[in-house]
Amino acid sequence: MFVGETLTNIRLLHGLSRRQLASELDVTEQSIWQYENGYISPSLEAINKLRTYFHVQPKYFYSKSDLPSQINEQHIAYRSKVRNSRQKTKSETVYLEFLNHITNYLSSTINYPNNRIKKIKDDAINYKNNNAEQIEMDKIIEHIASEARKSIGLTNDHNEDLLFHIEKNGAFIFEKSFGDTVDACSTWSDADIPFIILGNMKKSAVRRNFDLAHELGHLLLHYKIDITDLNKKDYEQIEREANTFATNFLLPEKEFLSDLDAIGKISNPNAYIELKKKWKVSIAAMAYRAYTLKRMSYQQYRYFNSSLNRNNYKEIEPLDDQIIIMKPGKIRSSFQVLFEKEIRSVEDVLSYTKFELKLLAELVDIEEAFFERHRVKNRHSRVYDFVVGESGSY
Repeated sequence: MFVGETLTNIRLLHGLSRRQLASELDVTEQSIWQYENGYISPSLEAINKLRTYFHVQPKYFYSKSDLPSQINEQHIAYRSKVRNSRQKTKSETVYLEFLNHITNYLSSTINYPNNRIKKIKDDAINYKNNNAEQIEMDKIIEHIASEARKSIGLTNDHNEDLLFHIEKNGAFIFEKSFGDTVDACSTWSDADIPFIILGNMKKSAVRRNFDLAHELGHLLLHYKIDITDLNKKDYEQIEREANTFATNFLLPEKEFLSDLDAIGKISNPNAYIELKKKWKVSIAAMAYRAYTLKRMSYQQYRYFNSSLNRNNYKEIEPLDDQIIIMKPGKIRSSFQVLFEKEIRSVEDVLSYTKFELKLLAELVDIEEAFFERHRVKNRHSRVYDFVVGESGSY
């Protein structure tokens, strides 16, 4: 029997309204509504159209939805120029549910390192609760950022392998095309697993680092708050707090102040190029940090921003085309372990998801050729310890 909920989920995963899907399939919007709500079942011809369009197996529409429902749309934080529409947020929620479904599958056969980000989050909540009345929020955030940096294993002299360290300490990080209004988003699952989704539109490595730190800030500072219920002022406040966290996290005060001592003209954007190589942080962000640390006067900061505009550095900074953009590796490495150790096959994964290979590859942002190379026949059912190597290798 056709299960309407499966169509709703796959439609939302692709960000389509009922009207848009009806147009794509040359049926009425009323028909899509009836399919999803169980009033009528699609014809065999319609089901073939649906599975071909969405790249799912025939059994997908005849199996009860097994998405775990562990993602709450109210808790998804966005690094965005504008607030997301309700439809867009619902689509991202379902997208995260599918990713959570896949990570649950991987976690059932792979023993990942301890979820240290959960412990950092718990410590951050306790610190905020115990000090909210005595210490101003910026100082609280500064402390949490410093402790988080130490806890995930970053030294205080560079930001190499930032993405790797966040993945290693418990986060699942994916890439997705958000368009040009959203840079990233993050949330906790009901099982306290942190997810970060990065936009995969062309962006510099240093801006990606800031997106990562910003979303880590949301995960630690704004644990499961109802973001959809915030008014504009409160929403802008949590965005400022995430930015404050990111700045403190990426540029430790003592070490960065020492670096500023070596700069000739602190209001000259070009004076920060060598520091950009070291910290993998944008020139604009470093100057703002210098300003908030009172190493740059208001007049100097105004001059800096004028120079930034004159040099068109707000669009493209020096080294943006040279510093390598790091991609998430945890999921790819997990699949590689499963396939190479013959613990699971590609066919096992497709059977679990009820996807065709094209959709699986798109969802986890791994090229189809990777899965094609790892098709295996023999498989065993055992648990494998996921061992993370040194220097960012999985």
